[in-house]
Amino acid sequence: MHVLIIAQYFPPDMGGGATRAYNIAKGLVLNGCKVTVITAAPHYPHGNIPRKYRWKPLVVEYKEKMRIIRTLMPPISSIGLLNRVILFTSFMISSLFALFIVRKVDVIWAANPNILSFFPALIYSLVKKSPVVLNADDLWPEDLYNLGLIKKESIIFRLGEILARIAYHKSEAITPISPGYTKVITKKYKVKTSKIHVVRAGVDITKFKPMKYQRRNDKFIIVYSGAFSLAYDFDQILEAAKILQKKDKQILFVIQGGGEQADRIKMKTRKLRLKNVIIIDSILTREKVAQLLNIADVLILPLRDFGRPYLGISSKLYEYQAVGKPIICVAKGQPAEYIKETNSGIVVAPGDYKSLAEAILYLKENRDIAEKLGKNGRKYIENNMSISKIGLRMREIFESILIRSRRG
Repeated sequence: MHVLIIAQYFPPDMGGGATRAYNIAKGLVLNGCKVTVITAAPHYPHGNIPRKYRWKPLVVEYKEKMRIIRTLMPPISSIGLLNRVILFTSFMISSLFALFIVRKVDVIWAANPNILSFFPALIYSLVKKSPVVLNADDLWPEDLYNLGLIKKESIIFRLGEILARIAYHKSEAITPISPGYTKVITKKYKVKTSKIHVVRAGVDITKFKPMKYQRRNDKFIIVYSGAFSLAYDFDQILEAAKILQKKDKQILFVIQGGGEQADRIKMKTRKLRLKNVIIIDSILTREKVAQLLNIADVLILPLRDFGRPYLGISSKLYEYQAVGKPIICVAKGQPAEYIKETNSGIVVAPGDYKSLAEAILYLKENRDIAEKLGKNGRKYIENNMSISKIGLRMREIFESILIRSRRG
């Protein structure tokens, strides 16, 4: 089976969308599929495109048994709605540059950006005579509204709903990362439940695994690694750090990543005079991220309070679990429920920095409980969420679609 994946975000770009697209691609390869990925030149979130790709219509690479075709992107950062619209539009156009160098494919997976990736995928579908399966890392335009990027009465929101309705109904199947998305897609957009197949993000357990490191100090380290995006509330971490700076000198926070909140995080850290916070404003390789997670005693997911439970689940949680560390999950909804179900961490309400500080102290003072939570997470990932198992699940979905199309 030859699978074509269309994904604007793909490693070395950071973020959940890139991780999800890579994990599915690698999982399909591990399950005997031939995989071609059409993606953008590395650009997210900083806009600093490496010289190798800069202003080139196409660059073809072969990595990990995947054919990766990188297409032209403008060198602008992913900050602000206007920049995002330019980047999305650019990829929708440039992804078509590879139309005539892609060989026959059996199925097309429109990975990201949400909804918009369906439209270049549809062109490939018409030319290659192959069905399109639509991914859903998030709900657009609903999540854009939740992040405060657009208003419900705006033209962009209404246009987003129209595009979402077209994409959901014209795709052969939909693969959301979370069961929380199913109700919105079926109720609001009147999509048949039979079209929806939940496939979680998964994690590469050969890269993300427990590793032993010789500590240079006896600090109790709390780590966040990922995008500095608007979805996360770093104020809650910094306010908790302020409390703990007075209570326990052994606690250290490490915040690593990149994105639009970077300068604000640094400014607030200086304003609060925090000596127990280290900010690493740089993008790391997946291997380096795995190493960073392993130096932690506790890993944290600090989701912002948007006044409603989260329907999605960050792929970050699976990487956190895979390295065998306890998690403090600051969230309501699906992420919190998942952590409770897998018994792999502590749930704290968004915005409650005092409870966050207490949870950190609790895990520091109860190392045996922290260790057990970490082991529970790793065991669950091994049994259910490896990219090989996620890839097999996706292949089975593709095969069922192909069988159905042949019969029809």
